[in-house]
Amino acid sequence: MRMKHWFYTVPLRFRSLFRSQQVENELDEELQYHLEKKVEEYIGQGLTPEQSRQAALRAMDGLTQRKEECRDMRGVNGIENVLQDTRYGLRMLAKSPGFTAVAVLTLALGIGANTAIFSVINTVLLEPLQYPDPDRIVQLMLFSPAWAAGKNANTASVTEFNVLREQRQSFDEIAAYDTARGVNLTGVESPEQLRAIHVTASYFPLFGAHVVMGRAFTADEDRPGGPHLALITDGLWHRRFAGDRSPVGKALLLGGAAYTVIGVLDPTFAAEDAPEILLPLQADPESTNGGHTLRVAARLRPGITLAQAKVQLKLAYDQFLHKFPNRVDTATRSESFTAEPLWDTTVGEVRRPLLVLAGAVGFVLLIACTNVANLLLARATGRRREMTIRAALGASRGRIVSQLLIESVLLSLAGGAVGLLFGDIGVRALMAIRPGGMPRIGSAITLDAPVLAFTLLLSISTGILFGILPAFGSASQLGAGAGLPGSGTRAGTGIGQSRTRSLLVIAEVALALILLTGAGLLIRTFWALRTVDPGFDAHNILTLEMSLAGTDFEAAPVLAEMIRDAERRIESLPGVVAAAATYSLPLEFQLGGPVAIEGLPNDRYGANMALVSRHYFDVFRIPLRQGRSFTDRDDEHAPAVTLINQAMAEGRSEGMRWSSTFPWRNANPLEERVTMAKGNGPPFEDRTRQIVGVVGEVRDAGLNRKPIPMLYMPIAQLTDGNAKMSSRGLPLRWAIRTRAEPLSLRADIERELRAASGGLPVAHIRSMEQVVGEATSRDRFNMILLSVFAGIALLLGAIGVYGLMAYAVQHRTQEIGIRIALGARPRDVRLMVVLEGMRLALSGVVLGVAGALELTPLMGSLLFGVHASDPVVLASTAFVLSTAAFLATYIPAHRATRVDPVLALRWE
Repeated sequence: MRMKHWFYTVPLRFRSLFRSQQVENELDEELQYHLEKKVEEYIGQGLTPEQSRQAALRAMDGLTQRKEECRDMRGVNGIENVLQDTRYGLRMLAKSPGFTAVAVLTLALGIGANTAIFSVINTVLLEPLQYPDPDRIVQLMLFSPAWAAGKNANTASVTEFNVLREQRQSFDEIAAYDTARGVNLTGVESPEQLRAIHVTASYFPLFGAHVVMGRAFTADEDRPGGPHLALITDGLWHRRFAGDRSPVGKALLLGGAAYTVIGVLDPTFAAEDAPEILLPLQADPESTNGGHTLRVAARLRPGITLAQAKVQLKLAYDQFLHKFPNRVDTATRSESFTAEPLWDTTVGEVRRPLLVLAGAVGFVLLIACTNVANLLLARATGRRREMTIRAALGASRGRIVSQLLIESVLLSLAGGAVGLLFGDIGVRALMAIRPGGMPRIGSAITLDAPVLAFTLLLSISTGILFGILPAFGSASQLGAGAGLPGSGTRAGTGIGQSRTRSLLVIAEVALALILLTGAGLLIRTFWALRTVDPGFDAHNILTLEMSLAGTDFEAAPVLAEMIRDAERRIESLPGVVAAAATYSLPLEFQLGGPVAIEGLPNDRYGANMALVSRHYFDVFRIPLRQGRSFTDRDDEHAPAVTLINQAMAEGRSEGMRWSSTFPWRNANPLEERVTMAKGNGPPFEDRTRQIVGVVGEVRDAGLNRKPIPMLYMPIAQLTDGNAKMSSRGLPLRWAIRTRAEPLSLRADIERELRAASGGLPVAHIRSMEQVVGEATSRDRFNMILLSVFAGIALLLGAIGVYGLMAYAVQHRTQEIGIRIALGARPRDVRLMVVLEGMRLALSGVVLGVAGALELTPLMGSLLFGVHASDPVVLASTAFVLSTAAFLATYIPAHRATRVDPVLALRWE
């Protein structure tokens, strides 16, 4: 019986939804049939036809009631009610196009901003890494409590990797890879630099790097002296081998050596740093190279937790100390190997800024919701008569609340649709101003399915959020005679009786002030970064990069001669002041390591190191504080010399891995001799050098960090081992100071560099001002976005104050007219309205200041040169918001003074 019931009722419910008219006609026919049968029955009992019909209707409780019972039994009344309310809501919104347009645009601003930010957060923070079993992939690194705030080094040396790769108790796959660097593709019509990374054979199974054509490296090929092999990306294949069906087996001349292409990577594989070509690492297991140039990743074995793996890594560090007893001094015995989830090391630096921005757009949406809620409350006053009539005709409070909420959701869905357009525009703007180094963002961010689902859910939630208060407020005010003629709907609608609307305005002013304060702090931060003295002059400097990997310039004398020849050629060009070569530009990647002071025990002290040519300090205008600078005589035949910066001369070493101070034996550091990377052994250990000069401090570690110890060495005095290691691991960077706009001399400088280097291509051509701009790009990104959100909040807050005061003036027209008729001066009326509006605005300002003092400390890591509770910022934002509120209040106040008393007394 139950099965038959379902076979009947389920199709009936579907038909009731999609063919309602047909079902209604069938219901009418069936009820009419039963009515006629009843009439015939009563006629057979001797009643007249009229009496029989009345009796049949009484027996059936009336046709209308019976129809309602039948409809209830179908179980689709709720859906039908929603559809009816939706149609009615659309008609009501269409009847008020001005109100609808304002509400939709207000919501679109809030929803669009949230959609844009969520698109970035979804790509960067929420989407899992596109690797097999990504939650079990960890990065192996060095932990040092002596480093800045215990920060881990996310790179490793070859010697450390050789120890880490043996830790099979905790890890299935252990792979090493370096960061992308330039490698010269020559032997073709148009030589160019390609982005290349060196990887171990285990890299491919660890990261799921599938090969769609050919094969990957094998473990036998990934060894010192192994064959020269290469895998290329799908993009490089189509760009360089578009006419070939398969590039496998082709030879590429990379860095002067022939490499055989053995495979093409799957185009869906997204490697870190977006390389174009992958080469075997072929790490030497007997190497003593202590340079941190590798990243090491591994997959945890099944059943092994991260905590267990960390214990095993501490034991591995003891093995490292035993194998290299001279590499680490007693001051660093507290170091150890450690592991962190790859996801954390990938997005850790951008997580907090993105969450701060997410909170900011959430505030914008809340402000938009309060504005629309105020609009709905104002509209509800005009619709009180309508709601009273509906209640008098039998509509329940729940049905009225449901209908008003559906109208709110319809508004919000329309706002969401327009917000998607705003969100797409916002995403394009974000891509245009995104900071350098933002991880996991390719060439574009798309509004994909998760973003669309987020926008839909946000739109529905927003509609309920801003609609629930006006809906319940309207339903709660329904009463006998309310809203009907003579009920006095105009009376008592001033600010004192509009407490809910006043509280909403106070809330949005407070939220706007919090956003303005955050934006003000970031503006102060960005200004401080732009005005801080970096220690060098970035104006009129052109920078270029040249890859020397695998070339004839790995021998120190040949490298030095090439640099001298290139400097002579470039400096002979009209408009060039000076030219210099280095392996590290200011504000970018810096080499670093232990420094041993001659005459002291085995203790070592930390410093960064810059390899520079003779005119480096002239190009960057870094002042000489003491002693002398480098000269032409400081070549491979002269005694080894070095320069240090003021921080190192004064013994400061903040945030370095090794000792925190330099205990110079003499008061004058020019009497000291130092050795860089002592204990690494040949060919990596440098010669002992005499300090011959002290130069000014450069903020090499970042504009927002104090200068750290820096040791400068002339490239002309490099050992062959260090020259080879530097050329293989780093591009040679050129810096040329010009008298004119630097990029205007680009072609001439490129020509001379190619002539001096035998035709090597150059890449990554930028002005030094661009380099400085990239160093502050993340701060600029945060500042621009939060300032835009704060501007929207300020606009919405001012609109909210204006809307409330305009509403109050409109509904107090009769009162204001009476005041004027009794002799009130326009100035008094204006002052009355302004004071009422400013009381609300200043209440919001006070709450906003309190909220800002509580929330802005969360931005501490984003700030520089300003405190989170900076009184100047708080006072400035309070003044700006108060001024905007005053202007928003003054307009309706001025309008109130123009009320005609005669017309006002007739107002109903």
